[in-house]
Amino acid sequence: MAIHPRVQTVAQEFLRNVDAEAPGLVQGLYLTGSVALGDFRPHASDVDFVVVTAHPPTDGDAAALRRAHALTRWRVPDPQFNGVHLTWDDLGADPAECGPVPSVLGGRFRARSAADVNPVTWHVLATRGVTVRGPLPVELDVWDEPDSLRAWSLGSLDEQWRRWRAAAGRLVTPRGLTALGSLAPSWSVLSVSRLHFTLRTGETTSKTAAGMYALHAFPERWHRIVNECLRVRRGSRLPSLYQNALARRRAALDFIEMVLDDAPVPHAA
Repeated sequence: MAIHPRVQTVAQEFLRNVDAEAPGLVQGLYLTGSVALGDFRPHASDVDFVVVTAHPPTDGDAAALRRAHALTRWRVPDPQFNGVHLTWDDLGADPAECGPVPSVLGGRFRARSAADVNPVTWHVLATRGVTVRGPLPVELDVWDEPDSLRAWSLGSLDEQWRRWRAAAGRLVTPRGLTALGSLAPSWSVLSVSRLHFTLRTGETTSKTAAGMYALHAFPERWHRIVNECLRVRRGSRLPSLYQNALARRRAALDFIEMVLDDAPVPHAA
């Protein structure tokens, strides 16, 4: 798979920095998310990673990781480099057993976080992970359970996305105002479509492919908002399909509510 030059730049910059801060600490670096799924969009995508160490980072190791990520962000501020730091043993275990791990979320290092510690990260790594350092994913015993993937996806819709929809539904709030932009509606509509796809198929897919799925899975009344979100995702210069941001925001919120109500339960997939 050809990797976008900006992805290569941020990954190699991190390795240089972390090797200088803590030689030998990082034994594996894998890319997941949009890069692994063949849907990296420079204007909209993060670079999602899984860093692997031989042992859980000590306080000193965590400090070194924090410095390496801070320097990487300073030298390569865009795209954001977000992900989790795991051990080889973690990769072979149910992510529910890992607990909080050192993570980077929104470009900021956290010594303990459960963000991205979930079956989706493990599944994408196992099936499509891009190796920057370390053995190929097929050579590793990466935990991958379809039933857990479906159950987590349903839980994400029921919990995370219902909360997101409720918050974005209040216009005069930070999240409600963000939904007036173009990226937030596109990200949210395609993300819930992707979870719906996983519940139906037991597989993961990219945001763009999830939009194409939505055009076939849902009635025609929803095609306009899906096509609008795909337009934004692709970085098209064509005009918006909506007269104003308020109309697009309303359509996105209605679509999300429809998907939440339509989500198939795992045993019916």
